[in-house]
Amino acid sequence: MIKVNGVDIDTDGKSFAGKSIAEYLSTTNFDSKRIAVEKNGEIVPKAKYAETLLADGDTLEVVSFVGGG
Repeated sequence: MIKVNGVDIDTDGKSFAGKSIAEYLSTTNFDSKRIAVEKNGEIVPKAKYAETLLADGDTLEVVSFVGGG
């Protein structure tokens, strides 16, 4: 199980452990062009989403950028 933005994520007993950040994000409504991801307190560059694997116990913070004025 991983924690994303303070919420434990485990869908129908399927863990995201062993999947990449990119694979996780493809199952969400996050706009990958407008987010930043932090894994266990470290910012993950967008170029590394496909190769950065998740493990049980990982914590992700996904921050969406919103334009405005």
